[in-house]
Amino acid sequence: MALLTVLLMVAVMAAVAAAVLDDVRFSLRRATNADQMSQAQWYAIGAEALARKRLARLARQNPARTPFQPEWNGRPLAFPTDEGGAMSAVIRDGQACFNLNGVVQGGPGTWVARPRAAAQLVALGRAVGLDEGRMRAVAEALTDWIDSDSTALPRGAEDAAYAALPRPYRTSGTLLTEVSELRAVKGVDAEVYARLRPHLCALPEAVLSPINPNGLRPEDAPLLVMLVEGRITPAQARAAIAARPTDGWTDLNAFWDQPALVTAQAPSEVYDQLTLVTRFFDLQVEVRHGDAVAVRSATLQVMPDATVRTVVHRWTPEE
Repeated sequence: MALLTVLLMVAVMAAVAAAVLDDVRFSLRRATNADQMSQAQWYAIGAEALARKRLARLARQNPARTPFQPEWNGRPLAFPTDEGGAMSAVIRDGQACFNLNGVVQGGPGTWVARPRAAAQLVALGRAVGLDEGRMRAVAEALTDWIDSDSTALPRGAEDAAYAALPRPYRTSGTLLTEVSELRAVKGVDAEVYARLRPHLCALPEAVLSPINPNGLRPEDAPLLVMLVEGRITPAQARAAIAARPTDGWTDLNAFWDQPALVTAQAPSEVYDQLTLVTRFFDLQVEVRHGDAVAVRSATLQVMPDATVRTVVHRWTPEE
């Protein structure tokens, strides 16, 4: 009996020791992972601070026209980190897009529809292969989502349309913070969102999309088609973007005088919509440190005094 008792105690102690060691190993691994992720996030925060300094220097370099040389728009910058890690950062022109918040004008509590922006959203949809009637419904539903009144546009949707859903919700009545909020708007399904998403943004201002032609890439051709509301073809738009001088356009009139655009006859409001100064930039940072991967994306705004502020940031890629 004494021997059996001792053997039982040894077996129990062995099981307890194994459980304790397993818990210790798990705790050490968890602490290591947390430390690596924390360090990776600090690297990402440092990269964002460096990006703000670089953009401030860029703004002071030429306040009247954002320089695009040496090339920085969309060019990945890679940096090594300690322990064999690596960090990459990409800055893009954050205005080369349709501003969803531009479909309204006014101010908080008094947002009203802006037909010009709605027409441009419809033209953008046509340029990426979406049906015009479908896009008109999306444009009016988006306007109703943001505007301050409770009267639905003919093809739009106010609170009553969303209250009848299996999971009811209400319109926001304010500007969008993220492009992904568009998925809650009536008529925006997976196909519509996927086709429009590469050309959308949600700037923190209710303004017509302030597009800088020097920041456009060939894949941004639908934005030029949008600006002139379909009066040119995507091929003509790509030709206009490809004609950009090495140092970029220095005069907006020269840009509009291109053969591909001169016959488009854009409204005067659209002429004023273009700018040579980029004030919003998109930043994406990815850091690999040990087994940890941290991704930080942000929208940065250059202020009139050349200081730079972070409008929004997230610990995920921008959707």
